Amino acid sequence: MKSIKVFAPATVANVACGFDVIGLALDNPGDEIEMSLSDTPGIKILGINGADLPLEPSKNVCGVALQALMQKYEDKNVGFEMTITKNIQPGSGIGSSAASAAGAVVAANILLGEPFAKEKLVRFAMEGERLASGSAHADNVAPAILGGFTLVRSYTPVDIVALPTPPNLWVTVIHPQIEVKTSDAREILKQKVLMKDAIKQWGNVAALVAGLYRNDYALIGRSLEDVIVEPVRSILIPAFHDLKIKCKEAGALGGGISGSGPSVFMLSTSEETARIVANVMHEVYAPLGVDFKVHVSPINQSGVKVISQ
Repeated sequence: MKSIKVFAPATVANVACGFDVIGLALDNPGDEIEMSLSDTPGIKILGINGADLPLEPSKNVCGVALQALMQKYEDKNVGFEMTITKNIQPGSGIGSSAASAAGAVVAANILLGEPFAKEKLVRFAMEGERLASGSAHADNVAPAILGGFTLVRSYTPVDIVALPTPPNLWVTVIHPQIEVKTSDAREILKQKVLMKDAIKQWGNVAALVAGLYRNDYALIGRSLEDVIVEPVRSILIPAFHDLKIKCKEAGALGGGISGSGPSVFMLSTSEETARIVANVMHEVYAPLGVDFKVHVSPINQSGVKVISQ
């Protein structure tokens, strides 16, 4: 195989209570990457559609992730050429950099005959996240590559656990057209946490995982509470609390800030409810004078997908 085109999904990181450890993949939107093997060693980014991002590999998350992969690949004479189409806006909070990094390493791995397991690909893609935000976190790249819900049990060493996805679970995401950089959103976080808040957060994380395994939607809904990060970051998002209240009144299980924001996600138990929630999001944001996009999506169970080869 000499060339391939892949779809790399958007993701929701943190999933309310699971800061830096829980994430899920969406079926839409997603980036597209066209990649070819080259006889010339190295990485060449031919073009980027949809965003003004660097073509220099060492300054692009795709290039950095591929460089990490190539450091572990035996044949140093192989090269890659690629074109990136960004359908996930940078700074959106739904894993823009993660999608590109994940798509690049999955595409390259397939072209090379799949020498690396998916868990290894997660580690390579994390280097792209390090470039984008200053932190090599995995809660976006893991679900982008593995699909479904994922849990990062440990970062030293990296240990990723795939979690089950209950049937009929849908996601509604609103993306206000304002930018919240991940690096900036991390800077405002408190460095110390009260014990009572930590205990409540641990309980919610454990209950969320239990709810996913038991297909217990009520337990999932009760667990979607972040008492540590959301109270600080929510001030960056217009009408955040009003939005959450009205979406839950409309039937959503619950939700919270997607990644570092400004996107906000809500989980529902059917497509019908997810679209009702989308209408509520429109109603809340329409009077604010802030441009926004709303996405309604099932959970992506497979991660990065091959479009053509």
